[in-house]
Amino acid sequence: MQNGHLVAYTSGVTRLDFSPDRNRTICMAQDERFVRGLGLFDSTMIVAGAMIGSGIFIVSADMARQVGSPGWLFVAWLVTGFLTLVGALSYGELAAMMPKAGGQYVYLREAFSPLWGFLYGWTLFLVIQTGTIAAVAVGFARYLGILWPTISETNYLIKPIHLSSSYAISLSTAQLVGVLLIALLTWMNTRGLKLGKLIQNVFTVTKTGALIVLIALGVTVGYQAIAANANFGNMWAVRGTLQDVGQGLTAATSFGLFIALCVAQTNSLFSADAWNNITFTAGEVKDPRRNIPLSLALGTGLVIALYLLANVAYLTALPFETMQTVSSDRVASATAEVVFPGIGAQLMAVAIMISTFGCNNGLILAGARAYYAMARDGLFFKAAGELNQNAVPAWGLVIQGLWSAFYVLPRTIRADGSYGNLYGDLLTYVISAALIFYILTIAGIYVLRIKQPQAERPYKAVGYPVIPALYILGAAVILVVLFVYQTATTWPGVAIVLTGVPVYFIWRTQARKRGILPDGNSAI
Repeated sequence: MQNGHLVAYTSGVTRLDFSPDRNRTICMAQDERFVRGLGLFDSTMIVAGAMIGSGIFIVSADMARQVGSPGWLFVAWLVTGFLTLVGALSYGELAAMMPKAGGQYVYLREAFSPLWGFLYGWTLFLVIQTGTIAAVAVGFARYLGILWPTISETNYLIKPIHLSSSYAISLSTAQLVGVLLIALLTWMNTRGLKLGKLIQNVFTVTKTGALIVLIALGVTVGYQAIAANANFGNMWAVRGTLQDVGQGLTAATSFGLFIALCVAQTNSLFSADAWNNITFTAGEVKDPRRNIPLSLALGTGLVIALYLLANVAYLTALPFETMQTVSSDRVASATAEVVFPGIGAQLMAVAIMISTFGCNNGLILAGARAYYAMARDGLFFKAAGELNQNAVPAWGLVIQGLWSAFYVLPRTIRADGSYGNLYGDLLTYVISAALIFYILTIAGIYVLRIKQPQAERPYKAVGYPVIPALYILGAAVILVVLFVYQTATTWPGVAIVLTGVPVYFIWRTQARKRGILPDGNSAI
């Protein structure tokens, strides 16, 4: 009981308004219960496992072209590390305060309004989570193709059918593997939390170990004196192939370097993304007020440390110019080839397949819990708000899986006639939108400190109010740069978010007819 208001944190059983300034209590009775089966280790594995996909193995090549020197490459990754750790530690306050299924959706709903929570959840379902699941699944298939060449994006079962001059649809062997992987992991997660967390733990431990081995061998067996001396002896000299980061700017000028560092965050910051997925599963975490903040700190700290060390290994084994021009941006594979000549690419393919398999399991497991919370508010498909006999939101998993699998099929048609993937473009577009939601969520800490000063906060954001403000400032600077210098790939993200506005009002109208009112701090 707080200020005369009953507090209920058990997601999936009863939801009661815990705002101290409200005179109403909203209750949604539900027969099913989530199983609190995630301990601290399990939660940490979800954080780390969802973060480590294939990004760390390739993005440093593009970043090297953008920033132009080893020293500035490290600076870019340090900025990413700072923002990720501060973001995770700040989210810990909200997670401990509201340990309910839905995580970031719930935080935005309570801090601002149901509309803001829905716009995040809508974008999560429409592109962020489902598009990432599709991308990771196809990434798994691509690396399987290194071991089994029949698996290829150009080996078609159904050749591209042109829908317009810009879009087509096809089914290659690689696309088929991607769809089957999504279907398999979705089905396995409908069998219950115990199986889902077992897969997550095994694959996260395995891929973390593989990354540690790559780092250790890269700086020892793979040590190349010429490359290491050039990279670390002259860290700040801009060199090699430089990428246009917007409006003709490159890292060759001071201002261009600043813009490049901001643009490079689209690679590094979002290869370290998805750490917030643990908040979606809050209804299934044991002692969530302790374990969620702690798992956020441990998981993000571990991954950021590994990412920084991985770049040390790359720069120890490869000349910087080689990093910039390596085939298909496969920096980790090139490093593995130095360590294991002739078989390095194959060994790295196995490691990345393990990594992407575990990453997708974490994304699939967590994402459905956000849709569950939306559905309980009447703002998503009703079936997604129900638990099956295994105490998991099976229909939420199925709906997510179907949409993710759909994304594997559409292709974009490039100017040279080759094919890209629709999900790739959409994920590029929503990078800026995702950053907006991160900024808003951390701003929600300040809002809720004012709106709900008496609410119980077992954990408080580190360095409040200064440290969270530094995240907001840093992320806002990056966001402004993206909107000004990467306009073609940022403004469409805003349009994607805004598609949720009419959908919200349609669902809200239906929810009111069913007697369900979203539990937020605003009528909107």
